[in-house]
Amino acid sequence: MSHPLTEPVMLAELLPEAALINAHVRAALNEDIGSGDVTASLLPAHQYARAEVITREPAVLSGRAWFDAAFRLLDDELTIEWQAADGEQIEPGQLLCRLHGRLRSLLTAERTALNYLQVLSGTATRAHRYAEAVRGLPVRILDTRKTLPGLRREQKYAVACGGCHNHRMGLFDAILIKENHILAAGSIAAAIQAARDLRVGMAVEIEVESLDELRQAVAAGAERVLLDNFTPDLLRQAVAIAAGRTRLEASGGITLEHLQTIAATGVDDISVGDLTKGVEAVDLSMRLSVRGE
Repeated sequence: MSHPLTEPVMLAELLPEAALINAHVRAALNEDIGSGDVTASLLPAHQYARAEVITREPAVLSGRAWFDAAFRLLDDELTIEWQAADGEQIEPGQLLCRLHGRLRSLLTAERTALNYLQVLSGTATRAHRYAEAVRGLPVRILDTRKTLPGLRREQKYAVACGGCHNHRMGLFDAILIKENHILAAGSIAAAIQAARDLRVGMAVEIEVESLDELRQAVAAGAERVLLDNFTPDLLRQAVAIAAGRTRLEASGGITLEHLQTIAATGVDDISVGDLTKGVEAVDLSMRLSVRGE
C-alpha cells in the first residue's frame, strides 16, 4: 500500500462537516431515487449481499466520506471496510473497499456513491499530475472557483488529496479585486483602500493586467497580486518589480504543458482552473455477491 500524498491530519481538517456532507449526498440520492427505486423493489427486502469496489486504472483516491454517506443514509446498518485512504495512489485491479448490507440498499445507493468517488478521485488525480510537475520548486498550485456546480467543497477537498492547494472557497472568505471592481472604485489604490475599510484584517488580492498596474498595486500595499495572462517574460519582470514585497500569483489559461515554464519565472502561486473543470472520472467498479441471511 502506498502512502497518502497529503498528510491525513491535514485532509481531516479540510473535510467538510458531516452535516454538510449528508445534506449534499441526500440531495444527490433524492435526484436519483425520486419516489423510489422501482427496479430494486423487485428484489427480496431481506436479502443481504456483499460487494467489493475496485479501480480499473491508476488514480489518487478521494471521496470516501461521500461514498460512505450515500450507503449509510439508506441503511445505517450497512458496513464498509476500506482498504485504501483518501490521498493514496491506487493501481489497476486494487481493492478499495468491501461492503456488506441489504441487497436493495447496495444497489440503490451504488450509482450515487460511485459518482462521488469517481469524480473526486478524478479531481485528485488531475491535481496530483500538476503537483508532480512542480515538485521541488518553491511554488504552490492553487485551485479556483471554476468547479462543478454544487461540488465546490468536494472538489477543493479532492484537490488537497492530490497534493495541490486551495484558493478562496467562494466570494465570502477572501477579497479578490478584479477589473470591474477597479473601474467602479476609480483606481487600483482606491479599490485596495475600500477593501481594507470594508474588511479590516482580511488579506487583499488584486488582479492586474500590466506591469504598470502591478507597480500601482505594490505601491498601494497589496498583499497579493494576481497576474492575469502574463507571458513568461512578463512574469519574470513582475517578480523583479515586486522584489518580495507582495505575493505573486500567475493565472489565466495555464495548462500542464506550460506549467514548469511558468513555475520557473519565480512566482509564488499558480492558479489553475483545469484542476477542477477538466475532470475525467476514474473508472471504478462495484462487484456484487448475493448471499442469504
